[in-house]
Amino acid sequence: MKPFPRPHSFPGAPVWRTVLLSCLLPLWACCHTIKVTEPKRSITEQFLLSSAAEHAIQQADLSALHGRKVYFEERYFKSYDKRYVLGAIREHLARNGALLVSTKEDAETIVEARSAGLGIETRESLVGIPALALPVPLAGTLQTPELSLYKSVKAESAARFALLSYDRASGSFVHSTGGISGAAHFHHYKLLGFFDWRDTDVPELDPKFRARMGKATK
Repeated sequence: MKPFPRPHSFPGAPVWRTVLLSCLLPLWACCHTIKVTEPKRSITEQFLLSSAAEHAIQQADLSALHGRKVYFEERYFKSYDKRYVLGAIREHLARNGALLVSTKEDAETIVEARSAGLGIETRESLVGIPALALPVPLAGTLQTPELSLYKSVKAESAARFALLSYDRASGSFVHSTGGISGAAHFHHYKLLGFFDWRDTDVPELDPKFRARMGKATK
């Protein structure tokens, strides 16, 4: 009796193997993921806060301190991202001609900084059906996808600081900036779930700016 042919000897077997691999490869690709470690705070939040702070500091007129030996007093300043903001104030003092010294004894003028606030407000609007958590008996909950005709997410940051300057020896008033304010925004819009665009005054959050910077570094 002639032996039954093995599967690999069937006519057309290579074709079937090719078809089978073609079907499995996309499934493998869909399941393959790369884990990226993310910081606790988003880059959007950090840039919005730092930009609002910078815009506020730039409003300060410090011409009265030009040529003076200045000691920058930090202990009265309490704010989010404190170290960055204080560094930006010190830079602004130096750029305006103040001579920064490291001890009070070497200073003619003391500059104190204080913060009225630095933060972000976020608003979201949706025309459509939001994502819902539906209870499933014996299986927990099922999260339904969001179905949106139009959606907008608006994040806006604001900062308000003040700088007081006085004579170290006598304690007499020298200069005050009063309240100096700054703001920044990042708005994200989506239409029909496919078309999306952004509006921001923070260059680093603009996709076009990122694309230009990416080309410049190549």
